[in-house]
Amino acid sequence: MSKVIRVRYEKGVLKPLSSVDLEEGKEYKVIVEEDIDELIKRYRGVLGE
Repeated sequence: MSKVIRVRYEKGVLKPLSSVDLEEGKEYKVIVEEDIDELIKRYRGVLGE
């Protein structure tokens, strides 16, 4: 089962922004995505808009 968990990266650690229901000590795969609004701001000039 997949979940989306918003986190903040601080001092080398990913910290959840809300409570999470994860098993202690278990390994999980993390996929890092940038906020779409930030991507649009960054590439707006490149796209000519």
